[in-house]
Amino acid sequence: MPFRIAQIRLVSSHPEVYEPCDDSFALVDALLADKNNLIEHQPTLCMEVGCGSGYIITSLALILGQEGSGSHYIATDINPHAVRVTSETLAAHGVHAELINTDIALGLEKRLAGLVDVMVVNPPYVPTPEDEVGREGIASAWAGGENGRRVIDKILPIADNLLSDKGWLYMVTLTANNPSEICLQMRERGFASRIVVQRSTEEESLHIIKFWRDLDAQEDAKQMATTNKTASGRVMESVLSQFSLLSSWISNSSHSS
Repeated sequence: MPFRIAQIRLVSSHPEVYEPCDDSFALVDALLADKNNLIEHQPTLCMEVGCGSGYIITSLALILGQEGSGSHYIATDINPHAVRVTSETLAAHGVHAELINTDIALGLEKRLAGLVDVMVVNPPYVPTPEDEVGREGIASAWAGGENGRRVIDKILPIADNLLSDKGWLYMVTLTANNPSEICLQMRERGFASRIVVQRSTEEESLHIIKFWRDLDAQEDAKQMATTNKTASGRVMESVLSQFSLLSSWISNSSHSS
């Protein structure tokens, strides 16, 4: 019987490669929660930026399964050890992806522009000193600079360029990253968003956010280009309401448990 998602016992490892952890599990749970939509979406090209151990791209391929037999998978990582480990993880599960050792999508922008139907990203989101960002080895997997946004803010315009008209982006964010402001940035690029999974641990509060191109968001983006403050304020209110409702739900749930 095919595996439902990647199996930890079959995930390869290396001392300089980030192992699957709470954030990885939360992102895969978000994909599972959206499985029916993903299958109906019939993506032709799926991409992971920062593949690490290969747990997420392997899980995505398994989630799409036979229904996604027409899908092509690409995964990138700046860490060459991660590329090798991901290759081993994919092989252990009997699935395949094209693996590229590069920074985000460097060298792929023209080839993949407007073609990616599903992109998954567990970025380096931990707030760290700026000089830790982009270091060689495992530190590149988590060091996010000020507010953990240094790499995230590089990824957003690249995602906008690579995603197709029907493209979806699933991204892990931390509360310290100011996810509502990330949603606003993407709204200004014509993307709507929603939180698929929210998970709190002893160390962090994670949001898995799904972004997709949306006609209303694109109209708002046009308005913001001409009336800036007024439209931007309306959009911020809309985005913040989603996070406010979520916070209220979490608070009520904790009181009732």
